[in-house]
Formats: sequence, C-alpha cells, structure tokens
Amino acid sequence: MTETMQKETLGFQTEVKQLLHLMIHSLYSNKEIFLRELISNASDACDKLRFESLDKPELMPSQGELSITIDADKDSNTIRISDNGIGMSREEVIENLGTIAKSGTSQFLEQLSGDQKKDAHLIGQFGVGFYSAFIVSKEVEVLTRRAGASEAEGVRWVSKGEGDFTIEAIEKKEPGTTIILHLKADETEFVESYRLQHLIKKYSDHISIPVMMPKAAEPVDDEDSKEATDSDDVTYERINSAKALWIRSKSDVSDDEYKEFYKHVAHDFEEPLMWSHNKVEGKLDYTSLIYIPKRAPFDLWDRDAKRGLKLYVQRVFIMDDAEQFLPRYLRFARGVVDSNDLSLNVSRELLQSDKNVDSMKSALTKRVLDMLEKQSKKAESDYNQFWEAFGQVLKEGIGEDFANKDKIAKLLRFSSTHENTANQEVSLGQYLERMKEGQQNIYFITGESYEAAVSSPHLEVFKEKQIEVLVMTDRIDEWMLSHLSEFDGKKLQDVTKGELEESEFTEEEKQAKETLEKEHASLVERIQNVLGAHVNEVCVTSRLKESPACLVLGEHDMGNQLKQILKAAGQNIPESKPTLEINPLHPLLKRMDAEQDEEKFQTLCDIVHGQAVLAEGGQLKNPASFVKNLNSLLIS
Repeated sequence: MTETMQKETLGFQTEVKQLLHLMIHSLYSNKEIFLRELISNASDACDKLRFESLDKPELMPSQGELSITIDADKDSNTIRISDNGIGMSREEVIENLGTIAKSGTSQFLEQLSGDQKKDAHLIGQFGVGFYSAFIVSKEVEVLTRRAGASEAEGVRWVSKGEGDFTIEAIEKKEPGTTIILHLKADETEFVESYRLQHLIKKYSDHISIPVMMPKAAEPVDDEDSKEATDSDDVTYERINSAKALWIRSKSDVSDDEYKEFYKHVAHDFEEPLMWSHNKVEGKLDYTSLIYIPKRAPFDLWDRDAKRGLKLYVQRVFIMDDAEQFLPRYLRFARGVVDSNDLSLNVSRELLQSDKNVDSMKSALTKRVLDMLEKQSKKAESDYNQFWEAFGQVLKEGIGEDFANKDKIAKLLRFSSTHENTANQEVSLGQYLERMKEGQQNIYFITGESYEAAVSSPHLEVFKEKQIEVLVMTDRIDEWMLSHLSEFDGKKLQDVTKGELEESEFTEEEKQAKETLEKEHASLVERIQNVLGAHVNEVCVTSRLKESPACLVLGEHDMGNQLKQILKAAGQNIPESKPTLEINPLHPLLKRMDAEQDEEKFQTLCDIVHGQAVLAEGGQLKNPASFVKNLNSLLIS
C-alpha cells in the first residue's frame, strides 16, 4: 500500500475546532436542522455531477437516476444519508471536511459573542452545514468516491468532532457519498421513520433531487411475510415532491415553501426578509427567484468573497455564485436564475460576453430595485431592517449604476435633524414633502457620528430657521454624494461648503449682515493677516448664532470625511484652504476686536481657528501649541 493509501490521523484546522464547539452549543435548540443541511449538501453533489456529465456522460449512474437515500437503524442508533452525486477524492475530503477555506474566517470568529441566539445566526450565515451533524452525533463517518475514479479510490473519513479525524482508502463499489451518523444516546427520536419523513417534508420538499426512504411494509399473510423477511431487497419511496420550486406557479407555492427554499439556496438559518419570483417569456425566456436576507453576512465587505445567483440552464445546475446577473452593489441578494436561452456548456468567461446575460442583468437589477421600493411602501419596518443591514452597500449603486441612479436615490435613507434620532429612516422624498415654502435646496451635513454632526456650528442658522438638514455619517456618504448632485430637481447642498442660498434669508437679515461687514472690516483684516497661511479668506458669517467661528469649504473642495478615507488608503490629497467665517457678535470676537496687544491677538486667533477645526471633526496640526495658547487665555 502506498503512503497516500494508508490510514492517517490528522488534526482539524484551528478554526474548525472553534466552530464545532460553538455550533454544538449554539444550535442545539434547533438541532433538527442537521438533516436539512446534509440533504442540501447531497443535492448540491447531485447537481454538480449532472453538470460535469454534460461533457462526460459516462459519469452518470449506470442504473437509476440521481437520488438521495436515507436509512435509519434503531438497533445501532445510526442514520445513513447517501447520494450518487459527484463524490470526493482524498484531497477533496481533507480540504472540505478538515479545513474551512473561507477568507475572513478570523473576523467571523471575532464576531461571535457567546450569546447562543446571536451566534446561531452568524454560524448559519457562515454556511458550515456538514458540521451540524455533530449536534446530534457522537461520531460521524463519511464514505465517498469521486465520480470517474476507480473502486479502489474510495475514501473513509471518521471523526468524533473533537480535535482530529482519521482518513483511509477503501474499496467503494459506487461513486457518491454516504454519511453515517452514530447518534448520541439521547437522540433516538431521529431514527424513527415518521420523524425523518416529517423533517424531509418540512425542510427539503423543494429539493429537485428525489429523497428516498424505505417503504413501510404492507400487511401480508404469514407465508408472504416469511418471503419478505428472507429477501434482502428493500423497496424505497420518494418522500419529497422533487420538483424544482422555481418552475412551479407562484400560486402553487406557499410562503413556508419559499422560506425553506431560501434556507437551502442561501445556506442561512434564518427566514428571508422578502423575495420576488418571476417568469419572463418573449425575447428572453428565463425564471428568477430572488431573496433579500434579514442580516448582512459577516463577509459582506470582503471583495474576494463569492457572490451571485445559482445559475441553471433548462433546469440543469451550471454554477454557484454567478455574479454576472446582478451588479456588485446588489451582492446581498440570493436566489436562482434558470434560463432557456443559454448554452448548457456556458462558462464564467462566456457569461461575460453574452448579450443575453446583459439583458437579463438589466432586467433582474430593476426587479430587485422594484421589490425594494414596493417593500419600502408596504412594510416600512421591514425596509428599515433591510436598510440597517445593507444600506451602505446599496449606496454604492449611486456611483456605479447611472441608468438606475434615480431608482436607487428613492431607496436611500438618512438621519435627520427633523427626527432628532440617529436612526436612518428619512427618505429624500419625505424631505421634499417637509421643505419650507421657497426652499431651493436639500441640505445635508456629513460627520463621523450623528452626535458630532448635529452639534456642528454650521447648523445653527438652520436650527433657528427650522430648516431640516439630513445627517450623513456613513464613510461612503461623501463619495456617494459626489455622484448625486440633485434629486427631483432640487440641488443637494452641503451646509459646510460654499455660500448659503440667499433666498433663505430675509432682506432685513441681508442688510444686517452688510452692516456687520462694514463695522468689523478692520477685525476681518487683522485676523486675515494672522491666519493667512491657514485659510483662504476671513469673512463675516450668516451661519453662526452661538459659536465664534466656523470653517467653510469651497463648493468643490473635498470634505474631511473623504480626505480621511483617502489618507488611510495612502493616497495624496489635493491641498485646499477653507474660509474662516467669524461671528463678530460673539464675546470672544468682541474681546479680539478690542485687543491692542498683537501677541495676545495672535494667540486668540490661533485659539479661534483651532476651535473651528475641532468643531468640524478635523485634526490640529499642532495640538500642543493649541493647548498652550488655550491655557494662557484661561489664566490671563
């Protein structure tokens, strides 16, 4: 026997050990899902064999059809789950059952809190279905052989779900996989035939592969009974409907069936938030079933993570994660698309150049956006839950999808000074409905946090005039707004940039400002002489009512939020100087105006400028100097 054929004991990857321990304890209250997960994996194995057999017909079973069989043995307290799908080689067994080859595993484990309910959601999103077998099993045995391999290339994998597993070569007559669960002593309920049938109907009725179980014996006379007992033949019956759910009429599919199919296709333990099932006929012929999850997966921001829909062609599985059918900003969507127009031999490369795929992508994108818009009107609380999970991702579409920018803009949600809460629940449409008569712009402010933004001195005039301002605190907001200059004919205006709209001020207010500018022209000039290296200009403000000064950026200058993101990414930032607007009616400015000592005046200028920098969330170039100047003011 060669070295690769020998029996080996190998250790689990560290992450697998942690997940096994957490799963057994976090999911124990929902332990019956192990059967759903193992049937789902077996179904995927059959789908993959069907796809490979397009090029290699000889891989298909010589007798019968692709199927999954489940047998329970009360005497040995075991369950056998077998499929005649693609099977695994020795290397694939070690890779798939001994390691978790997913990027972001460490970050995922860091998110686990020890709260069983919360951790169960995360574990479900991670998609570790096979390991759920250990929730009910004291030992799990896997017998497998890759389709196309010889009988001598079978593999046996055994583990108690602790620190290691053994693997060895075996003779296996048929390709495919058999999983033998050696149940724990208190899990005898799962060897009852009626219990298994109930779970198959509950969780796996939608699986398109037949799930078979031994048929219950019919009442017979003594002679027939003896004949049946002597026979080794077992008659199997199909338990599930074995019809692809997405090809059924919507009126024939219950909500519970849609929900269970989502759990299968998305490998999620939770129900979906919403879904859309549609059949398109005409120039293109395809069916789609698209779901929106309730929660964001742990790897939502991992650019290398696999995304996309399950692709079928004429009911034949082609590939998982076909990302060509939805844009990247809709990467949270899950589901299937089944086309009658694509080739059965289509590859990822061919998908990228297929005009039919482009047409389907355009239609499916609008379908998802329409589903979200409908939900936002029908069930606001559900939409708010969606927004909390995926809002930042959807915002990417403003800059990436010009054709649908208006649709996406209607779906955006923000915090607002009107609501006085950090919750992002205000739409641009709602803002327009509340605009004051004569208001020309949609006003907004960006900031590191809601508390910091609403405390900004730039909002003082808006609070006095009771003008609503949208508050934007996501890191992506400033980038997004560079691509969204107006909505429904109204300009989006950053309150920290440029001149304020004159129409927001009465003639009396304009005249009062002109008077202040004339009266304090010398003060403006003195401050400009001191701070000329730091600011573009100094002027009397229309914004401030309580603060001494604020910094105002040019209309097209980059904001602090975007600057910080680009700096963190190591990019060069274009230099720009803000305008310092002063409030000459503030006591500190009055003291400055009266100050004759030029050294003290310079100290006061530095303090006022430093305060303005800090108030907008900026960073001081020389914090020690600012503290020294502030201390000198306090003790003088």
